[in-house]
Amino acid sequence: MIQRLEKWTARAAEVFNWVAAAAVTGMMLLTCMDIVLRLFRRPIPGTYEVVGFLGAVFAAFSLGYTSVNRGHIAVDFIVQKLPARVQTVVDGVNAAVCAVLFGLLARQSMRYAADLRSFGEVSMTLQMPVYPFVYGIAAGCWLLVLVLAVRVLKNLAVTLKP
Repeated sequence: MIQRLEKWTARAAEVFNWVAAAAVTGMMLLTCMDIVLRLFRRPIPGTYEVVGFLGAVFAAFSLGYTSVNRGHIAVDFIVQKLPARVQTVVDGVNAAVCAVLFGLLARQSMRYAADLRSFGEVSMTLQMPVYPFVYGIAAGCWLLVLVLAVRVLKNLAVTLKP
């Protein structure tokens, strides 16, 4: 069962990562087009806002994939010297703490997005609603929580295995 959950979360993280890749590609293209058009005194209005929104999408939607592939920076030279079982326990506890923290972040992001939606908050230049991007941040955080929860379960199974 844990392997199926792990596969499912890895696939979901990969889909989210493709969205993040599209966001960073959009940021690049929009910025380049804005620079070129500025040479002709025709900048693209709202470029700064859109790049900011796409940056939020990029950061949030790449969290799960980075965690699945263990791409985060880790300083674990002390943990590496411990026995394998203890390393698994430390990794599980770390994943559990991170899951709780990102769960809180996701919940608060959802609350904040709901407030932004109810108040009708929009960006200054383009008058775009802000709340969908905050919901996107929440979605990326929830996926990370799921990835970390699966890691906790996997580490727990390994630790309790006789």
